[in-house]
Amino acid sequence: MANNALPKRSEIDGKYKWKLEDIYDSHEKWEEDFAEVKVLSDEIAKYAGTLGQSADYLHECLNLRDDILSMIDNIYVYARMKRDEDNSEPIYQALTDRASTLSTEIGSAISFIVPELISISEDTINGFIEGNDKLKVYEQFIKEVIRQKTHILSDKEEKIIAMSYELASTPKDVFTMLNNADIKFPFVKDEEGNEIELTKGRYITLLESHDRSVRESAFHALYDTYKKQKNTIAASLAGNVKANRFYATIRNYGSALEASLDDDNIKVNVYDNLISTVNSNLSLLHRYLRLRKKALRLDELHMYDLYVPIVQESKRKISYEEALDMVIEGLKPMGEEYIGLLKNAFESGWIDVYENEGKTSGAYSWGSYKSHPYVLLNFQGNTNDVFTIAHEMGHALHTYYTNSKQPYIYSHYRIFVAEVASTVNELLLMNYLLERTTDKNEKAYLLNHYLEEFRGTVFRQVMFAEFEKIIHESFEKGQALTPQMFCSIYRELNLKYFGNDMVVDEDIDMEWARIPHFYNSFYVYKYATGFSAAASISRKILTEGQPAVEKYKEFLKSGSSDYPLELLKITGVDLSSPKPVEDALKVFEGILSELETLMG
Repeated sequence: MANNALPKRSEIDGKYKWKLEDIYDSHEKWEEDFAEVKVLSDEIAKYAGTLGQSADYLHECLNLRDDILSMIDNIYVYARMKRDEDNSEPIYQALTDRASTLSTEIGSAISFIVPELISISEDTINGFIEGNDKLKVYEQFIKEVIRQKTHILSDKEEKIIAMSYELASTPKDVFTMLNNADIKFPFVKDEEGNEIELTKGRYITLLESHDRSVRESAFHALYDTYKKQKNTIAASLAGNVKANRFYATIRNYGSALEASLDDDNIKVNVYDNLISTVNSNLSLLHRYLRLRKKALRLDELHMYDLYVPIVQESKRKISYEEALDMVIEGLKPMGEEYIGLLKNAFESGWIDVYENEGKTSGAYSWGSYKSHPYVLLNFQGNTNDVFTIAHEMGHALHTYYTNSKQPYIYSHYRIFVAEVASTVNELLLMNYLLERTTDKNEKAYLLNHYLEEFRGTVFRQVMFAEFEKIIHESFEKGQALTPQMFCSIYRELNLKYFGNDMVVDEDIDMEWARIPHFYNSFYVYKYATGFSAAASISRKILTEGQPAVEKYKEFLKSGSSDYPLELLKITGVDLSSPKPVEDALKVFEGILSELETLMG
């Protein structure tokens, strides 16, 4: 049994680990930056009360602010990614806590800037910008501050709010530690009858098994474990909802949803239209589920039957090196420059590949303005993992392009557009794999994988988005947030989304308890809008070639230099209209029809 347990971090070959020494090659360097930020914090305080006096003072203050924040990024990213290597390691728990506290202190130290900016007349601000070339880089930032003027409070109040952010992150921190460090799952049997430790990384692999008893056992084992923690997790999620409401109220927003969307200058009707459009097309999902039930020859389709491919995939494991080759070939329509950057990333310690004891689950791309991007994986060797590499490298190269083109102030591209780059890569890879296969079964497998990606990225994420909307609205109406309430709401949504051809097992009522994105509230809807935009962009790249690639790369280099909806228009996509989502759903219908024909 012990032989099937996860390896320790020290047992992973170094060539499969990311090189965080590219950020700091020693803890001493980290400590030096930590101390330097405290010194700069005192220096920036001297600008308080001076911003309206001259364009030079304003520019110097904003420039120093960027220097401080870029250093804080380095400090926090390094500490957190070291912790992500092994969440049980106390040294990096401590570094992360210190970095988080410092970040809060800096937020408080610079909190005077925005209130002071909005106290300056617009005529004076415009005169500053016109008369000082150095200040022109901040024009979009200043315009955004003025747009949100009614939601910005006094200097003193903003300082208090900034100091409160560390407290507000507590629900997420509690969930992260419980979900990644403390929670332990039982051992279950794999297809060969071996006892293996159930982990979040292995869970989906087990649910893809063609042995139904393996799927069912893993499903119940996972949710039985979360049920034992339901009160703690419900309290942490409720705390997050309450924090969102608190900040929305004090900033004069009508709801937490409105407050969240306003950050991207997006109206609530865009969110509501997405849910409405998908709800109007749930018959497509129900139709797909009927095909799945028929293909699997099941009398009843259960929740644990959702991930098993309806066409047998080769049992051959894909090596990590093979996966990289497949991604490179799939992304060749992006051109030589993009492929060159991709190869450099694969060879230069950007990626942490394999699961180990205590490692943060899932996959992500991250980094700081001063470092190259990084990617965390938990590679298992299946087709889905190949798509995950393409996905995360989409994020990584989006970051690389933005950082190479934009000043720090615009380097953090909005989450609304973040999923576009990752999904374009997935769709290009899918097109390559479909084109190269002549095998009927392999084609059917890939078509099913495409439908599953769509189901997971559009239908599933919109269901999550609807869950978030309901629980926040419920709290705003004065209802108590309890585990029973969360389970009841989640069950009703599953019944609606999956329809009459699905047995909605009781255990799925607890799924809300394991979704980390619920602690980045009103985030998940962006997966669906991003997928819709990516479907359009990838079609343009494949049909129009280099001209479409160049427009797309211009978008990738844009960071947050304009509002997300405006940046996407560079590529010819307008997400203020439901049309991109409707078009994406038509793509889903076309793929579904193709698979139905292929399978007879």
